[in-house]
Amino acid sequence: MTQRNLTLAVMAAGMGSRYGGAKQIEPIGPHGETTLDYAVYDALRAGFGKVVFVVRREHCDLIRERIGRRIEGRVETDYVCQELSNTPDGFAPPPGRQKPWGTGHAVLCCAEAVKDPFAVVNADDFYGPGSYVALAEFLRGVPSTRKPPLQFCTIAFTLENTLSPHGAVARGVCETDAEGFLKGIRERTKIRLDGHVIVDESDGTPEALDPKTLVSMNMWGFTPGVFSHLRDAFVAFLQEKGGDPKAEFYLPKAVGNMVAESDARVKVLPSDEQWFGMTYRDDRPYVEQRICGLMEAGVYPEKLWDE
Repeated sequence: MTQRNLTLAVMAAGMGSRYGGAKQIEPIGPHGETTLDYAVYDALRAGFGKVVFVVRREHCDLIRERIGRRIEGRVETDYVCQELSNTPDGFAPPPGRQKPWGTGHAVLCCAEAVKDPFAVVNADDFYGPGSYVALAEFLRGVPSTRKPPLQFCTIAFTLENTLSPHGAVARGVCETDAEGFLKGIRERTKIRLDGHVIVDESDGTPEALDPKTLVSMNMWGFTPGVFSHLRDAFVAFLQEKGGDPKAEFYLPKAVGNMVAESDARVKVLPSDEQWFGMTYRDDRPYVEQRICGLMEAGVYPEKLWDE
């Protein structure tokens, strides 16, 4: 069932400010399963052999108790704490900063725990089993060299399959070349449904978006060579914005810069899966309903970890 040289890194250190709590441990399955449970289950079926949870120190014991105890006997499991103090020498968090440094920093915190090709996912997102299969197939064939351009991938979803009816969402719109490689990601931060039209108001002016647009949902495939580039990018970020208590080191922007500088090529792998997640608390009943529908369709058993 597993392949030991593939690792799943789960970014679970978010504070859930819009949701109003630690949504990564909210039960959505009939026996208390969380989105984390379904992510790990799908990854194991796809052939991943190790799981690394990136967590806040104050949440580590809780995630280990709620999630880890169910999977530690099935797969090699590690926990990495994403802390503000995890910065290069000479840098310190500014007064008043409480949040971690962002998704790019979360991946960088995994460097000591990840030695093989690995996937990165958000803890509170449901990506669907086919997305993990596509990631695993790509990572099994990726070259092991650390010479640029490094070979990465991102799973891209159709925009209309990624929206919440309960408020605006942020999505990374993918621009690709003729061969399906990423040219860049444009962050759109206020995408919402307006009747039957998808509208973005990131710059204050409403703009209709094509519902078939491919967007990144922070589901990536990397090799360990990414870490040295992320370290350099993080230093540059801290030099420029380290004094801003709200600035974040975003993973898509860091990868986009690697592409622009020819340090990496990123294959965009479209997914037919319907993404869903819990951006807002009102999203939870819909997520529970979707999980029930997938169980009825035979995609998941009723009791996920029942042997």
